[in-house]
Amino acid sequence: MNRRLSAIKSMVEMGRRLGVCNFSLDDVKGEKVETYRDTMGIPAEDYALVIALVDRSTLKGKRDYAIMRLLWDNGLRRQEIVNLNVRDFNAKEKTLAILGKGKGSQKEILDLSERTTDAIASWIKASKNKRGLDPLFTVLAYYKNGARLTGEAIRRLVDGLCKQAGITKKMSPHRVRHSAITTVLDLNNGNYRATQRFSRHAQVQTVLKYDDNRQRLQKQMSDSISELI
Repeated sequence: MNRRLSAIKSMVEMGRRLGVCNFSLDDVKGEKVETYRDTMGIPAEDYALVIALVDRSTLKGKRDYAIMRLLWDNGLRRQEIVNLNVRDFNAKEKTLAILGKGKGSQKEILDLSERTTDAIASWIKASKNKRGLDPLFTVLAYYKNGARLTGEAIRRLVDGLCKQAGITKKMSPHRVRHSAITTVLDLNNGNYRATQRFSRHAQVQTVLKYDDNRQRLQKQMSDSISELI
């Protein structure tokens, strides 16, 4: 609803600039949307089943494995993965330069785990994309072979593997990110600062929402007060 309303308001605003209408829709407000309602994702043991399905002996498997590791080990957004070029990866330093959300053209450097570093290095070695400005992850099908992989392709990859692993929850790259952030909170016992560094959220309040959902505080309080009556 909000997307459609935004499109209509943009059309009316353009009409005003062109002089074909003299009214505005600025007073029309969109629906209030509550973000981060479901941040639980899936546990690490379930994601381990998912990533184990990737056949790392094939070229496609090497690519997919590196993508799936980045989604989990660094909680990357799918567009952040799409935007990566070969030169953004530094195997020696075990780092990756990404265009983070809301950062404009300024890249930030992320440290990579040993396993993720090996996965990306293995993919680059096996693929033909060795020049610095080449996209890091590319299409392998006959049609558009070598083109930059799209966010939709990454979504289909995650959705397909999760269904194959028997995950009943509807999964997406962002749901994997939710899963990773929630797991990090579990591992560090609710350390907001460390988790914010991992998730790269601008506001710590967003991390607090993850932690509230993780601990199910409302349910705990409801169960406690119920016992009094």
